[in-house]
Amino acid sequence: MTEYLNETEYLSGSTCVITGASRGIGAEIARDLGYHGANVVVNYRSSESEALDVAEEIEAEGNSAIAIQADVTNKEEVDEMAERVRDTFGSADVLVNNAGITVDRTFKNMTREDWDRVMNVNLGGVFNCTKAFYEDIKDSPQGRLINISSVVGQQGNYGQANYATTKSGIFGFTRTLALELANSGSTVNCIAPGFTRTDMLADVDEEIQDKIRNRIPLNRFAEVEDVSGVVRFLASKESSYMTGQILGINGGMEW
Repeated sequence: MTEYLNETEYLSGSTCVITGASRGIGAEIARDLGYHGANVVVNYRSSESEALDVAEEIEAEGNSAIAIQADVTNKEEVDEMAERVRDTFGSADVLVNNAGITVDRTFKNMTREDWDRVMNVNLGGVFNCTKAFYEDIKDSPQGRLINISSVVGQQGNYGQANYATTKSGIFGFTRTLALELANSGSTVNCIAPGFTRTDMLADVDEEIQDKIRNRIPLNRFAEVEDVSGVVRFLASKESSYMTGQILGINGGMEW
C-alpha cells in the first residue's frame, strides 16, 4: 500500500543545494523545499542579507537552512561550499543549478566580454557546481540533479544570443548527465520556465511586457511558485522514473 507523507515531511532527510537562491525563482525554490522538510543550502554570490533572510524564513518554520557565499564561476569557492555542506548536513542529495545572469545586446553590438560573462556563469557555473556535488548525487539513494534553463533556450529571443545559447546548452548537458547517472538510479532533469514575475521582468518596459504576455496562451506571466512546485516534484521520490526530461513551464508557449 502506498504511504502518503504529510506535506511538511515530503523531503524529510534530503539535503538540497540551490545556487543563486537569494532572490527570485531560486529563493522561492529554497523556501518551498525547506517548507517540505529538506535541509536547504541557500547559495549566493553577493546578496548576503537577502540570502540570510531566506535561510531565516526557512528556519522560522522549524526546518534547517544555511546561507553559503560562493561565486559559481570560482571552482575553489564552489568546492569549499561543498565541503561546508558536508560538514553541516552530510552529503547533498539534490542540486538545483539555478544561478544565471543576462547581459543583453543585439549580436551586432555584443562584445566578447559580454559573451564570456554569460557563458562563465550560466554554463561554467553549472559545470563547477555539478562537478563539486557529482559523487554526492551519484551515491545518494535519492540523488537529483535539477537544471534551470529557460524558454529562451528553446525559442531564442531578440538581443539574447549569449543567454539563449547557454540555456540551450543546458538541455544537452541534462540529457548527457541523465545517461551517465542512470546506472546509479540518480536522475537529471531540466525545467525551462517561461517569463516569470521576478525583479528581472519588472525592469522590462510595460509595453514590451504586454507584447510578451500576448504571446502566452494562458495570458499571464508565471509566478515563482509555478516553478518551485515542479522543482519540488523533481526532488521527491515521486519523480524517480523521470530522467533526461526538459519540462516547459511557460503557459503554453510553443517551441
